Formats: sequence, C-alpha cells, structure tokens
Amino acid sequence: MMAAYVEILKNEFPQIDSELFDYITGVLDSGGSDFEDAEEVFDAIGGFLQEVGDKNEDDIRDICFQMFNTLQLTKCDSGQQQVLLEAPVQLSQVSADAASSVNDVHGIWMVKRNPGTTVDAKKLEKAEAKLKAKHERRNEKDSQKSSSQLVLEEASASQASSKKENRVDSSGKNRSYDIRIENFDVSFGERCLLQGAEVCLASGRRYGLVGRNGLGKTTLLKMLASRSLRVPLHISILHVEQEVDGDETLALQSVLESDTLREELLKEERRLNTHIANGTAEGLESVRLSEVYAKLEEIEADKAPARASVILAGLGFSSKMQQQATKEFSGGWRMRLALARALFARPDLLLLDEPTNMLDVRAILWLENYLQTWQSTILVVSHDRNFLNAVVTDVIHLHSQRLESYRGDYENFIKTKEDRLKNQQREYEAQLQYREHIQVFIDRFRYNANRAAQVQSKLKLLEKLPELKPIVKESEVALRFPDNFEKLSPPILQLDEVEFGYSPEQRLFRGLCISADLESRICIVGENGAGKSTLLKLLMGELTPLGGARHAHRKLKIGYFSQHHVDQLDLNVCSIELLLKRFPGETEEEYRHQLGRYGITGELATRPVASLSGGQKSRVAFAQMTMPCPNFYILDEPTNHLDMETIEALAKALNKFKGGVVLVSHDERLIRMVCKELWVCEAGRVHRVDGGFDEYKDILQEQFRKEGYL
Repeated sequence: MMAAYVEILKNEFPQIDSELFDYITGVLDSGGSDFEDAEEVFDAIGGFLQEVGDKNEDDIRDICFQMFNTLQLTKCDSGQQQVLLEAPVQLSQVSADAASSVNDVHGIWMVKRNPGTTVDAKKLEKAEAKLKAKHERRNEKDSQKSSSQLVLEEASASQASSKKENRVDSSGKNRSYDIRIENFDVSFGERCLLQGAEVCLASGRRYGLVGRNGLGKTTLLKMLASRSLRVPLHISILHVEQEVDGDETLALQSVLESDTLREELLKEERRLNTHIANGTAEGLESVRLSEVYAKLEEIEADKAPARASVILAGLGFSSKMQQQATKEFSGGWRMRLALARALFARPDLLLLDEPTNMLDVRAILWLENYLQTWQSTILVVSHDRNFLNAVVTDVIHLHSQRLESYRGDYENFIKTKEDRLKNQQREYEAQLQYREHIQVFIDRFRYNANRAAQVQSKLKLLEKLPELKPIVKESEVALRFPDNFEKLSPPILQLDEVEFGYSPEQRLFRGLCISADLESRICIVGENGAGKSTLLKLLMGELTPLGGARHAHRKLKIGYFSQHHVDQLDLNVCSIELLLKRFPGETEEEYRHQLGRYGITGELATRPVASLSGGQKSRVAFAQMTMPCPNFYILDEPTNHLDMETIEALAKALNKFKGGVVLVSHDERLIRMVCKELWVCEAGRVHRVDGGFDEYKDILQEQFRKEGYL
C-alpha cells in the first residue's frame, strides 16, 4: 500500500520527473520520523517543489503541512516496531537531520513503519494535539535554558553543497566510501576555527589530524560525528568520546553487543527456535531460520567472542576483568571499553580523539599493531608522535583556519612542511625582488617624458600583480621551569624497605627500595593498576607506608602535576584569578608573566578556565605548579592533552632544569628525550630496565607473540 505522502506528491505534482520524485520520497522515508514540525519538512524539500510547478510559497507550505501530518500518523501507527540498539559511544548511522538528536544519548530508537497508511480525521486530530503538546514542552525547555545563568558556547558548522549532491546522497545511488567535504566553515561560539576549508578522506586510509591546542581539532571530529558536516548517509561513523555507562552488563558482553547486526540475528534465531519447539511456527519461519543461520555463518558470528576477547586483552582487560560488570570499572577503564566496542564494531569511519591518553605503554603498543591492519577509514587526533608514525598513512594539518593534507607518517609531514615553507619563502622573496625591480624603474623614470608610456605600463603591471602576503610561521612554544635554588647534597629522596597496601591484607608493594636526587631523570612505566600513581604519592609523602621509611631532604620542595589536573582547577575563574587565589600578594603583571611562560597570553589569560582547551588547561596547571619554584618535580602523565610542539618544549625545559625529575608517562618521545632511567612497576615491585625503553618494548612485543595478541 502506497504511503499517503506519496499520493499527495503525485496528485499535487503530476508532472514531477522520476529522479526528483525518488529523491523527495527518499528524504521523507528515511528521515520522516525525525521532522519536528511542518516547517522542517518545508526546509528539506520545499525548494525542490517550487521548481516543479507554478505553485507559490504558501501553497508549497500547505502541501508540506499535509505531508508532515501523514508522517505523524505513520509514526503514531500502532503497528510500528521499536528496537533499542545499545550505543554507549556515538554511532552516527542515521540521517543528517536525525544525527543531532542522538549525540548525547546511549540508545538509538529505530522505527520500522508500515509503508502504507490512510488519513483518518480522528487520528489527524490526535496527531495535531500531540504535536502541539510537544511544541509547548519544547518551548518550556527553551525558556528554562534561556533563564539559566551559565551560558555555554556551542560549536557549529556550515558548508556549501549542491542540490545534485544532496539528491544523489539521499537517493542511495552514492555507494562510494570516500568522503569529500568542500568549502565549509566551523565556529565555536564567536570564534571562527575553520573557514573555506576542505577535507578528503579516502576509504581505507588512516589520517592523523594534528595542530596546536585550541585550534579546533576536537570540534572538527564532533562536527563529523554529528553529521553537521555532510557525510554520505550510508557511511557509518563511530566517535569514541564518551565512556560506557556502568551497569550489570559484563565487559565481554558489552563489546559483543556493539555489533548490532549479530545481536539482532541471534535474537531472531532464539525467537524462531522457540516457535518451532512450541509447535507455533508459521509456514515461512523455518525458511527464515535457515536464512538467519546462513547470515550468522557469513558474518562469522561464532568467532565473535574470541575476537572481542582478544581486543579486550590487548587493551589490558584480564580474563577475570572481562567477566566483570561494567559498573565495577573506573572511568578510565570504561573509556577503554568504549574503544574496544568501536574496534569490534568496525565502522566505516572511526574517529579517535587522543586514544593514547587512557592507555599505558603496553596497551598503546598493542593498539598500534592492531590499527596497522585496519580495513576502513580512521581519523585520529593524537599528540603521540611515535603512535602517529606507527599508525597513520596521511597527516591533515590544521592551522590558519584551514586544513592541509600530506601523504606519509608524521616524520614525513614535518620534513615536507619544512620544504614547503622554504619554497614559499623563496617564492615570496623572488616576488618581492621582482616588485622592487619594477618600482625602481618607475621611481627612476617617473618624470621622464620620453619614458612616460613605459612607466604607465609598469604601474599597470604592478597593480595587476597578486597581493603579496608574507609567510606566516607558527610561533615556537617555549616553556621554562625556574631553578633559582641552592644545590642540595644527596640523599634527596629515598624509600627504604617500604611496604604499602590500601588494606593490610592486600599489599601493593613489599621491600621497596628506591632513591632519587637532583640529577635524576626517572620514568616509571607499567600497566594501569600496577601502582605507578601510588608510588608517586609514597615519594611525595602523601601516603604513609605500612612498613619501612621515607627519607626526604629538609629543603626538598616538590612540584606535583596530577594526571587529573583539570579536576583540581577552578573552572569558573580566569587564569589570572586562579593564581591570585592560590598565591596572593603579587601584581597582575607578575601573574600574566608567569602564565606567559607557558603560552597563556593576551585574552587567553582573562577567559574562564572552563572555556580553554585541554592543552591550555594543562599549561595553566604548569604555571600554577611552578609558581613556588620547586627543586624537584613529580609528574603524572604530563603530556595528556598537550600538542606535539608543547611536548617538545616540555622535554627541552625538563632537560634544562637543574633539579630532579620523576615522571610517569606513556609518551615514547618524551621518555626518550628526557629520561636516563626506566623503572618498571609490576607484581608488587619496582625494577630498573638496563636497556631503557627499547628493551622494555622488546619485552612487551615478545609477550604479545606468546599470548597470541598479534
């Protein structure tokens, strides 16, 4: 039976061509349940209908109103089925109109409508009453929002697209998995992040999105995930952004459920088998069961638990942890679970935002190996230089409100970018010299009557030359840790036969003997949960040993950077006020100078901390940590959220610093640049690896091979 809006379309526009007819019905069929009102229907198809006949805008609006009412009746039809798909991470597999409504939820309702319906007056009244009530509720919500004291900036995107592109996309004729988005803008509040930009993602390639903190990398991922930028509707998107909700679901089952096709087939298989066993099966149900079995075999459903288990194990979940309920995990582990679900679901476009932040060195190494064989498209934001070198096939550089693409890994990007800048500089200098040469001729013969024609010709030539713009280079990042303190004689900091556990029955460390001095450059590595952060707190004296002793020099002054530094900042004040509250008595100029050492300059220093990017918040935390001039730094994951230029600057600053440094980090480049010693924390002890980071990586690779994770 034909849908009612199809009848309306044929009756009102008998002369409509087939291609446009298919496009409009495709739009209404795929996104009909998501239109909020008739005006949205008009916005979607009204422009096309005006081109078909001689109807005016008011007539078109009336027709769109009729179509919207039929869509509402179809939506309210009692014969519809609803299937809840679990989706703890953003799963953008619906139309562009529907995408914005699923960004912040953990379930997506898919509605299977009866394709045919007739207009019933009572149903129409009921639908209109429901619609009116819905609008009233929405208006009430909007008024509540507007009266709220806290106004948050929102990201937005706009792009130019042709009607032909929209028709091809919605008609289902576009089956390419390449993504090309041209001439688009992205803003955050009043700030323009991208202007007239273009991005091309070829299917099957792995892209690294790089650029300075605060330029809009994360915002661009969100615009793609929400389809605020037009991605073909048949391309599935997964954005690993939110941690999995904690409930009774087991970790392994949570990952398996992310394959919605497999889950639906298994559910249908159980239902059909129950009918057959009870003798209530209808004629075609046995045939359908055979089809379900064939499809399950085709997608290798029986191998899914093993594949999910390998992914979880690679990300650090032991066999025991895989059988734990998700509610038993911390936020960091639930983020790993979200990543595991995305890897298992294998979307057409996988969006990863700083995936290494939540991982230890072992899990990062496994993820590098796993992604190297990834078949579909990846776009990853990462500050980890070695991770990008291991994973990506292309680099997209965000700078100066535009995107530039480079083939190859990060090292190739650095080299090619430098070569491009040199060539651009040479071209700029050559153009400048050419202009100067013309100007010299003009100045020399300006008042020579015999050369008047030549001077006029040169003036016109000068006017026609394109505007000469100097090459804009990104400013260098410089950090400095003040070290105006006296030299201290060893021992500076020592743990002697220390035993510790959060309960007397479960000891985390036994017989711990370690020491550090002002020459120390020590990195502590190990799996999450091995006790790295606990060890740092023992060194700082924040935790009291159950046995043994901590010895510290009486003039030791420790600066501590926590991996949860953002939680410790007051987000409602600006950076200057933050320092003023913590260290009163200085002038505003001194606070600005302190923040400026870490790249928080100008208006950045007066903006609320809440509005800063993750990397900018880290810089504020550095400024706060160094204000009292410590002579020893203990840093717990200091590179999280920092861009690569700032990590390089951090490494150089630590190398110049004359005090001691102990850090926990998973950033291979920082470790190699700074640390002279590598301590591995595992099985209740801490031991030194003589071969440094290379030996540690070799040990992990060998473990992967033995355990079958590679």
